[in-house]
Amino acid sequence: MKIKFYEGKVSLNDNMLDFETITSELRNGKPILVFDQKDREGETDIFFSAKYVSNSSIKFLRKNGGGMIFLAAENSASTKLGLPFAHQIYESAGDSNKNFNILEKMLNHSIPYDKKSSFSLFINHKDTFTGISDYDRALTSKSFATVFEESMNLSDSESQKLVSDNFRIPGHVPVCIADLNLLKNRQGHTELIVSLLKSANMNPIAVGCEMIGDDGHSLSPDQAKRWAEDEGYLFLEGRQIIEECQ
Repeated sequence: MKIKFYEGKVSLNDNMLDFETITSELRNGKPILVFDQKDREGETDIFFSAKYVSNSSIKFLRKNGGGMIFLAAENSASTKLGLPFAHQIYESAGDSNKNFNILEKMLNHSIPYDKKSSFSLFINHKDTFTGISDYDRALTSKSFATVFEESMNLSDSESQKLVSDNFRIPGHVPVCIADLNLLKNRQGHTELIVSLLKSANMNPIAVGCEMIGDDGHSLSPDQAKRWAEDEGYLFLEGRQIIEECQ
């Protein structure tokens, strides 16, 4: 049976997001689609809850997304787990080693759709082989969600040891970390999905991938909506999440 296709607000009464349906889908290992905004990236990302991800989820993202498969994480991944943002690593490397002056020049280029990137480290779970297979990336993603959840009952130093004991770098799964103030400061896909998960009282780690069309460009929102309707998946617009979760 197909899930209802939501073209406007996903709601029970046309005013509120239907978190019951959203959480049910995600906890059952199903994806949801999130379109950001026309005047931003203008992209639709497919997301799974990282806590419930499997190798078939990664295969689904490869086949139906086509962009980069990444982890979207709540800001505690930086503050509590100690993961630096990529730009911080490059700035530090450039400042400490004159042989890396190229980094400063490359960092000075602006991002056309935002002020800053949410990218952090690219990780592999320590028990993966190359880290790129569906099984390896599922292990890395699911384990990161588990470590994040366990860290909530640990000190910062214990949490960071848990991360360093379980993951190696460089890896094949990039971590994108949401802004500390979420949608108030940044309205990217990372903030949208993390805000949605937090509002639904779910583990705030998702694994996602941008949808690319057959023409090699980002899939248009109309095409993404039609695909979601045909396949029976939830389609949410960034404005819905911003209105309800900000």
